Amino acid sequence: MKRKPRLRLVFRDCSRAGQCAYRLLDNKDRELKWVNEFLDYQHLRGLSPRSLRAYGFDLLHFARWWTRTDLARFNEARVLDYVRYQLEQEPKPTAQTINHRLTVLHCLYRFRYQRDIPSSARYIKHTYRTRSPLGYGRPGRAVAQFRVKQPRRVVVPLSSAQVAKFWRSFRTFRDLGLIALMLLDGLRSREVIELQLEDLHVSQTQLRVRGKGNKERLLPLPEDAITALQNYLRLERPLTDTPHLFVCLKGPSRGQAMTLAGLRSLFRHHRKSSHVPQANPHRLRHYLPFRIMSCDSGEP
Repeated sequence: MKRKPRLRLVFRDCSRAGQCAYRLLDNKDRELKWVNEFLDYQHLRGLSPRSLRAYGFDLLHFARWWTRTDLARFNEARVLDYVRYQLEQEPKPTAQTINHRLTVLHCLYRFRYQRDIPSSARYIKHTYRTRSPLGYGRPGRAVAQFRVKQPRRVVVPLSSAQVAKFWRSFRTFRDLGLIALMLLDGLRSREVIELQLEDLHVSQTQLRVRGKGNKERLLPLPEDAITALQNYLRLERPLTDTPHLFVCLKGPSRGQAMTLAGLRSLFRHHRKSSHVPQANPHRLRHYLPFRIMSCDSGEP
């Protein structure tokens, strides 16, 4: 029985402007050209490194299953086989993961052959009628690709008592400022970690945030966040040459930028000390009542 080639995704900091840093290689360090050319194309389009990394791992999963040198013999029947293969894995991937892999696969096929994946004896596309988003004109014909049904995910918010209890467990101005930005401005974990000193405009009560897809937005700085951040910068932040706003305050990493692992550790510690096990960054940034209350009263 012929053994499948061992494939891996590697990161290579390349000086070539048009080449993606993420590369798919086999066990002899040879590149998978039909995949890496697609990653280079997405890199030229301006996709963020995180998106390119996700594309790379999706295609790594597919390439380990397909084991061929190109997609010339791929069709809709193979799509069903690939989905069935994923559903038989342990642990079974989520519907969202499967659909994301299928979307990347369809994009790859269109990039290689300038057409959609061809039909087979098992026709899995379906058509439907749709109108213009503005509601005028005749309904048009649209073709939907095969997708696994995704359950609706509902974010269960924290109660006011839970938020107040979790808030009171923080002691340093750094942590209070960090939590205030997530709670009052709705920042994501990575957005908070990647903030730099130049993004903070206290005199204008504004904060510049780089979100998904490197998109920038300006957010107002609430009074509670300003107070905590000013005290952090004046009293706690060590002298360091890092441009990041939030840095480690003690230990061997003192003065270095906070990491996502450090932020997760911070949340784990305060979930335990505050006895609010449901508190996490996602629930915190979606707690709108607390944001409204802060804007109305000026108090957390």
